[in-house]
Amino acid sequence: MNLKEIADELVAGCRENRAKENLDKLYAADAVSVEAADAMGMGRETHGRDAIRGKHEWWEGAHEVSGASVSDPFPHGEDRFAVIFEIQGKVKESGETFDMREIGVYHVADGKIVREEFFY
Repeated sequence: MNLKEIADELVAGCRENRAKENLDKLYAADAVSVEAADAMGMGRETHGRDAIRGKHEWWEGAHEVSGASVSDPFPHGEDRFAVIFEIQGKVKESGETFDMREIGVYHVADGKIVREEFFY
């Protein structure tokens, strides 16, 4: 897949609630995910597709999403793109509501996402 195909499929998967299923299709086995802060208490970096899948599972288990939108991708050269996420919901444990906006920057090599970085 080329950069545009990967970016379009990542966005479609997020919009259609199949982001976790897209991990095997779009991500390299040794991909790295970097958060802006250590929100989960496990450090900012997550290494490997299986660990990234675990982040998705943690998010789904800890949060109830009541609304979300995903922008179209913003390509940057031949190897990167960015997406803006807007999410509304609540933390299951505390009941605290949130309105969150973040930017995801995705680095692509050899037809796969090799690194994602989140800014919030």
